[in-house]
Amino acid sequence: MTGRSSNRGRLSRSAEFERVYRQGRSTGNKYLVLYAFANPSATGPRLGLSVSRKVGGAVERNRVKRLLREGFAKFEPELDPTHDVVVVARPTALDLAEREGLAGLEASLGELIDKAGLRSGSRISAEEQG
Repeated sequence: MTGRSSNRGRLSRSAEFERVYRQGRSTGNKYLVLYAFANPSATGPRLGLSVSRKVGGAVERNRVKRLLREGFAKFEPELDPTHDVVVVARPTALDLAEREGLAGLEASLGELIDKAGLRSGSRISAEEQG
């Protein structure tokens, strides 16, 4: 776990989510939708998560959010630091989390990060990272 404060690196206000939804670009797959919006004043990529009740109960939603945060943290060093990102979990994300766990959600998230062109600098594949 990194030693950063709880709010740094996260979108928390409704207005921040709205700006990313309205002005950002989106890309999706069967499990997730990723919205990205350039934020030149950002010092690092910030993540917002949206996991509705359609995904499951509180326990299931929190598990999906925890796995998505963990997966995003793995990609964070490779990402363009000037973007705000919102990840919306589709109801099928819970099935993926139960079937494949972190690896499944990480692969799905990585696919969207690549589609959105959010990686900067070196491109390190998930296999090379370990």
